[in-house]
Amino acid sequence: MKKCLLTLTLLIVAIAAMAADAVKWDIKLTGDNTDHPAVEITATVSPGYHLYAMNNPAGGSNPLEIFFDVKGCKLDGKPVPSKAYTKEYDDVFEVDQYFYTGTVKFVQKLKPTAKSFNVDVELKGQACDDKGCVPLFAAKKFTGTSPVATEEAEEPAAEKDGGEILAEMTDSLQIADGALMPGAMSTGVSDPNWWNNVEAELDVFEENPSQQERSILYIFIAGFIGGLIALVTPCVWPMIPMTVSFFLKQNKSRSKSVATAAVYGASIIVIYVVLGLAVTALFGASALNELATSALFNIIFFLLLVLFAVSFLGGFELTLPSSWTNKMDSKVDATTGYLSIFFMAFTLVLVSFSCTGPIIGTLLVEAAATSNFISPAIGMFGFSLALALPFTLFAMFPTMLKSMPKSGGWMNTVKVVLGFLELALALKFLSVADLAYGWRILDREVFVSLWIVIFALLGMYLLGKITFPHDDKVEKTSVTRFMLGCISLAFAVYMIPGLWGAPLKSISAFAPPTYTQDFSLFEGDVHAQVDDFEEGMRMAKQLNKPVLIDFSGYGCVNCRKMEAAVWTDPEVKSTIDNDYILVTLMVDEKKALPEPIKVKESDGTERTLRTYGDKWSFLQRSKFGANAQPFHVIVDNNGHPLAPAFVYKEDVPGYKNFLKQGKDNYEKAPK
Repeated sequence: MKKCLLTLTLLIVAIAAMAADAVKWDIKLTGDNTDHPAVEITATVSPGYHLYAMNNPAGGSNPLEIFFDVKGCKLDGKPVPSKAYTKEYDDVFEVDQYFYTGTVKFVQKLKPTAKSFNVDVELKGQACDDKGCVPLFAAKKFTGTSPVATEEAEEPAAEKDGGEILAEMTDSLQIADGALMPGAMSTGVSDPNWWNNVEAELDVFEENPSQQERSILYIFIAGFIGGLIALVTPCVWPMIPMTVSFFLKQNKSRSKSVATAAVYGASIIVIYVVLGLAVTALFGASALNELATSALFNIIFFLLLVLFAVSFLGGFELTLPSSWTNKMDSKVDATTGYLSIFFMAFTLVLVSFSCTGPIIGTLLVEAAATSNFISPAIGMFGFSLALALPFTLFAMFPTMLKSMPKSGGWMNTVKVVLGFLELALALKFLSVADLAYGWRILDREVFVSLWIVIFALLGMYLLGKITFPHDDKVEKTSVTRFMLGCISLAFAVYMIPGLWGAPLKSISAFAPPTYTQDFSLFEGDVHAQVDDFEEGMRMAKQLNKPVLIDFSGYGCVNCRKMEAAVWTDPEVKSTIDNDYILVTLMVDEKKALPEPIKVKESDGTERTLRTYGDKWSFLQRSKFGANAQPFHVIVDNNGHPLAPAFVYKEDVPGYKNFLKQGKDNYEKAPK
């Protein structure tokens, strides 16, 4: 059977490198200090790739988008390509695709309106070859001068408070015939005071524990559990007695054996933690949040987990080049002391990759989805700690080796069970992309149906009704397999009412929200009256009610848990429906704003908000000083908090007190 070479580290590097290699950009300002400056954007498309035109038809690949933010000048027309695009019918998308190959230059002419001008250029798009597509992004800033300004200099924008949104637009953008044109519209808010920073007012109330700490703890525990699972796989379990016996025979004193095993375990931890840090170094802290909601990366995660599942089910074996292992073996022989032990640990990491790789990959995917930049390293620490502990413990207590279960077919059963679980988890990432972009191909009833099938098949496998290529023949079903099979089948039966809208609280963190279900008999859900902050504030003022703001996200696991565990309580639901205006703001919403909005962050840097998700995420940061979800806060009709913010906690009594405190303070406040 053909073996597949895959390592998560190489995959991550490849993803980052593919975008850079697919298209190389050269962005420069020409005609500086003249009255006819221009921005030239040269794209060099690698052989085999297609760069899609700005007016690529809807339904095809993502078109090239060029954004210009300018001060002291105006855009003169639209970006003009140096050559015509190629038009070709695409059998997959069933539309004509417009694309460029080779080298193409886009020229955007400028009209100076002041003696000094600034131009910020940002590019987004997609390049594809026969194997797949990669996202494109590039940005550059220019400062130029003009000897003669064509118009009077523009008035500088008024300074705003750090927490207040800058609603004025500078050269807002509209798309016309696929090209970007300067527009004359502007975007504002009903009452700018609603956006004022209120962190100091929130500090007056009792602080809640940070969800960021909870996320880190969750990732550490998930990593530790993953390490324990990796221990009982065929690649690792047989290595424990062999390695410990080697330490005991090599060292005459027991203390020396324990020290050697401890160094061996510490080396394993260092190797995996460095891998976790490499993920953050490659993508950067800010990119992890984008990964959590990016359609492309969630689909990559989905395909990656499906690949892992097929490997665990016996479709193929993930292996690393034998030269890598041989090289590590030679390092062990060529070195002495603790350095030799480190290379022994590295050899274990390489040899066990076919079993640990899918577990590590799943863990890193989950860590990236938490949007916390240190999560990959924390997850790898938990994983490696669990993996390293047995080597040290058995060296300290060698008699325990006799009680270890012998290797056998049960370890392959562990791999197959993990394959089923990987397959179920993969659907979560496909669901995140589906929700963020509104595709509606994986609504709740479809998701639940697939999970019912997966866990029913898992139950049948454990009972011996289904076998895979590497399985031993099941002559008799052990009590353990029988019990696990019954649990899996019972779980499948438990999910069946979800097809008609039952909450299914145990899987609420993974399944799509109930509002995506086409047919539901369940009426206990809480639904937001509006999904727009300003509209909710206006409605609350008219109805004389406080506002409950729910900062949420399509890819937020804890948000779904809160909705299923807390909001479905009848008293909580009644209070929210009758006493509050509920505004749910999705910080990963990909719907584009009517116009981009320029804002200034608290550190003074400027950025452009292009989607509603950008806008709500900025609101949460600038007004409340928070960036984790779920984040629930109650405000009055002027935007001032009435109670402490409520972060993730499945505490129904606590949430009732939170709602009561907000309502009481609203009624006490002078109108």
